[in-house]
Amino acid sequence: MKPPRSLKARALQWLAQREHSRVELRRKLLPHAVAEVELASSDAASAEPAPAARVEAALDWLEAHGYLSTERFVESRVHARSGRFGNLRIRHELKQHQVALPAEAAQVLKDSELQRARAVRERKFAQVPTSAAERARQARFLAGRGFSPDVIARALRTTVRADDEPDAADSAPR
Repeated sequence: MKPPRSLKARALQWLAQREHSRVELRRKLLPHAVAEVELASSDAASAEPAPAARVEAALDWLEAHGYLSTERFVESRVHARSGRFGNLRIRHELKQHQVALPAEAAQVLKDSELQRARAVRERKFAQVPTSAAERARQARFLAGRGFSPDVIARALRTTVRADDEPDAADSAPR
């Protein structure tokens, strides 16, 4: 029987598959650290460090050696999600991982949100909405994907202007 893998080995295996946040790795490693401490305490009366301390030490080692990077995680998550989701959804996911979106990446996402919303809508729906019910259905779909109300309204318009900038008719209250 193989000996159990260390916390570092487990973390490296997960990081080799995809980028993880520190919070995510902590959540995944903690049960294994608890199991290791329980196994060690049943074998011998040794003074093992607390499982949380062991996990934090492993995470610190991973960061110090460049295996765990917040910047790479953010870049990876934004790249993976930007084709399907809006800014609100991406920001929410990053917030769950206790990571902030850098200003430069936020600006890039903001600048491309309308084009991304249109592309997502076109992949899901064959036609532009022709009735109020269909418009509401498509708007709910885009809202569920995390696009802002302003972008949804602009993405559902039937005419596409070259500059995609709101004019006086766009900013008038409805």
